Order: sequence, then C-alpha cells, then structure tokens
Amino acid sequence: MSIFRIALGFACFLALAFAQEGHPLTGTWHGEWSPAPGQQTRIVLYMKWDAKNIVGMIDPGPHSIPLTVATLDAEHWTVHLEGDTKDKAGNPVHISADGKLDNIGSYNRTITGSWTQGGVKGDFKVTRD
Repeated sequence: MSIFRIALGFACFLALAFAQEGHPLTGTWHGEWSPAPGQQTRIVLYMKWDAKNIVGMIDPGPHSIPLTVATLDAEHWTVHLEGDTKDKAGNPVHISADGKLDNIGSYNRTITGSWTQGGVKGDFKVTRD
C-alpha cells in the first residue's frame, strides 16, 4: 500500500509540475512577416511576464528592439505589440503588431495577425519554441 501512495504522490507532483507553464506569452517566438506578397522577413520575439507587465524584445541580439507596449486580451486571446527602431539612415521607425493567439493549450502556440513597420503593412505568424 505504501508503494501505491508513493506512486500516487509522484504522479500528482508530475501533473502539477507540467501544469505550471506560466503566462501564455512567455517564451521565444520565431516566425516571419510578409511586407509584400512573396517576400518573407524573419522575426524573433522574446517575451516574459515580470509579475506586472509583459516585457520583451523584437529580434534579441545586438540590434534588438525593446517592446514599448505588449498587451494580452485574455478574453479574446488577442495580442498587441509595439516597439521603435531606426532604419539604415537613422530615421525612426515604429513597429506595431496585432494578432490572435491560437493553440493556447499547446506549448507551441501561435500568434497570427497584421504587422506594420513604418509605412509598410503585412501579415505575420510566429510560433513559440
């Protein structure tokens, strides 16, 4: 009987460990946005919940773009992101993205929607790794 209790306790522990995934946007997301038909531009998003806000960056690395706005409407599972960068000439470029969070129960959930970078608008899709 004690082996059964130990096994049951271990199973409960494993179930709780896997259930504690955290905020639905936390993680690294990879994908592309299409500024024009047939043209794909690779994007990487990193986001995490800091207990108050969603924080993160677009294209982490030496040329990363901090997210200035990141919101999740959990009622409709929609996401809004914004950030500011500069083009090659040094002119400011605003980035905004609005998308729908899908496959919420899956670890590899997706965000699909519209991406605007400067005056160019296109579709985007990212998948969480």
